Amino acid sequence: MASIGSAFLTLNRFPSLCSFTHTRFNHFTATLFFLSSNTPIQRRRFNSCTKVTMASHTITTSPYGSWKSPITADVVSGASKRLGGTAVDGRGRLIWLESRPTESGRAVLVLEPENPGGEAVDITPKEFGVRTLAQEYGGGAFTVSGDVVFFANYKDQRLYKQSITSLAGVAPIPLTPDYGGPVVSYADGVLDTRFNRFIAVREDRRESSQNPPTTIVSIALGSKDVKEPEVLVGGSDFYAFPRVDPKSERVAWIQWSHPNMPWDKSELWVGYISENGEIYKRVCVAGYDPSVVESPTEPKWSSSGELFFITDRESGFWNLHKWIESENKVVPVYSLDAEFARPLWIYGMNSYEFMQSHKQSNLIACTYRQKGKSYLGLIDDMQGSKLTLLDIPFTDIENITSGTDYLFVEGASGVHPSSVAKVTLDDDKSKVVDFNIIWSSSPDSLKYSSYISKPELIEFPTEVPGQNAYAYFYPPSNPSYRAIDGEKPPLLLKSHGGPTAETRGVLNLSIQYWTSRGWAFADVNYGGSTGYGREYRDRLLGRWGIVDVDDCCSCAKYLVDSGKVDAERLCITGGSAGGYTTLAALAFKETFKAGASLYGVADLKLLIEETHKFESHYISNLVGGEKEWFERSPINHVDKFSCPIILFQGLEDKVVPPAQARKIYQALKEKGVPVALVEYEGEQHGFRKAENIKFTLEQQMVFFARLIGRFNVADEITPVKINNFD
Repeated sequence: MASIGSAFLTLNRFPSLCSFTHTRFNHFTATLFFLSSNTPIQRRRFNSCTKVTMASHTITTSPYGSWKSPITADVVSGASKRLGGTAVDGRGRLIWLESRPTESGRAVLVLEPENPGGEAVDITPKEFGVRTLAQEYGGGAFTVSGDVVFFANYKDQRLYKQSITSLAGVAPIPLTPDYGGPVVSYADGVLDTRFNRFIAVREDRRESSQNPPTTIVSIALGSKDVKEPEVLVGGSDFYAFPRVDPKSERVAWIQWSHPNMPWDKSELWVGYISENGEIYKRVCVAGYDPSVVESPTEPKWSSSGELFFITDRESGFWNLHKWIESENKVVPVYSLDAEFARPLWIYGMNSYEFMQSHKQSNLIACTYRQKGKSYLGLIDDMQGSKLTLLDIPFTDIENITSGTDYLFVEGASGVHPSSVAKVTLDDDKSKVVDFNIIWSSSPDSLKYSSYISKPELIEFPTEVPGQNAYAYFYPPSNPSYRAIDGEKPPLLLKSHGGPTAETRGVLNLSIQYWTSRGWAFADVNYGGSTGYGREYRDRLLGRWGIVDVDDCCSCAKYLVDSGKVDAERLCITGGSAGGYTTLAALAFKETFKAGASLYGVADLKLLIEETHKFESHYISNLVGGEKEWFERSPINHVDKFSCPIILFQGLEDKVVPPAQARKIYQALKEKGVPVALVEYEGEQHGFRKAENIKFTLEQQMVFFARLIGRFNVADEITPVKINNFD
């Protein structure tokens, strides 16, 4: 339940839920209620503040949580552009995919400016959006080859071909059939020049949306008429990373089947291509041995035709390996107790690249993650696999795209938001000579630098003796305010989605929204998170709802014991799987005083019955059988809830369907627990529209302030009515 991270007041569709505590919001038709002067917006008011004038500016003494900040919800929602991948065209220019909340989340391909300081150019026409729904989470929605881009269009899910050099007046050309709706999706494609075709993963939902077949298909490019794609590889439940060698004689791919997730156990295969383009022979390169637990990922052919990939065999860490074809043997390229890859939630990940260098044939640019930090390095496979680290400002790195003597690196840090930087190397490929940010999710973030709270990586003891877990702690930070003597700040603890995922210590304005108002913020990598190897990742197997909940509570207690936060004002929030952890923590523990669940899971059995194919067996691995489903579902333990909860849900969510939020809302309302539900039409799993991102952030803030705050928020926010409270 990886999340990507919308409120519409119409009360006639679900008569049984018609009350002002069940809010649906649409910025075109919203009729939000305004509270009268006798409505208890704040039950306890704390208006005490003192101003002290310093030489440069005035510092106000005011309660934590009441501070005024220029990092508004409008700023956060406007800065929530998301990066969907990068590529380089035939002239070495960067192309990136960005989703725009101000355009209802539409994803657009953009070409870097012709000259420094110039204007970037939108490649995608306004009537198109680049996004695939394959495997629900998508990714790998576009491919660039020379001056041509191939992309999946969001509305109809068809594949299109578009020339980059002649954008004006030339419409993209459809390559796949029109099935009368977005029922067939394509992702993770590559061009096969030998047979003039495009090879991609296809998910076909024409007969079943719950269990659609996934295959690797070829799409003909030379015909004037659109033809039905031909299946190249099928039979497994899932496929990813089809990659063709330089001569188009072999194709590699990753496959896995239920009940495994791709990070549990997968297989790497190579197929040999015949003269007519069919696969006539197959070899399993990795993952075939039942005695070896591994999850190979990201296969890639070098220019000389060697197959490289990443797997976690033996060490339990995703490291770089290569295949010796003549011996059908796998050998490590570089071994380190660090993660050189990420879990395969989305298509199109690119954790390493072959440098386009005239001097070395197998110079590999790579990124790895170790103890909460990312590193960029070069591995010289011709010189005994020597690793040279490259010094750049990013402490978090995701994908890499290679140019001739430079790299385009997707990354961030505690002071850099999600960005793409051009990293230029010296002639010896050993040092960085230039670092230039080409794209930023929040280009205006520098103006808030004095307000930024920098993350501190903390390691804290868990309930299991000898086991520790990790989190990023952000203290309150605002140059214009200081707290009242003796007061400790409220804490908002976030449980990330996935749950097989990792939170990163980077500049995220949605976190700074809280810290600049006087909140402390903790972002937890509980046991089961990625980034720390398979052993840490496997802590959650069979124990979801236990380990994650315990670790979040342990983190909060650790911060209380360290004197960093107020024990009486501990709040928890999370989206998707993090929403489940939030609800479970409030049901089964007494650590937190209030919570916010964004598209979270309340009923594990209902989730298993309704969720999409990709995760249909995931819960069984994480939880167990029906007995455990019942015991760990918050909906079955409403009697244990006593803390206020606010719920946010997209009505088009197919990962965690709306019934989950409605069910827990209705149960808590009947029990008498303070609760509110906000639903968003047009939103799926994670909120993409700027107005909904803003509304969600503001309503969480005012909800916590009203229920447990002991302060007044500085912003003008009209709260939704809270059932059993207002």
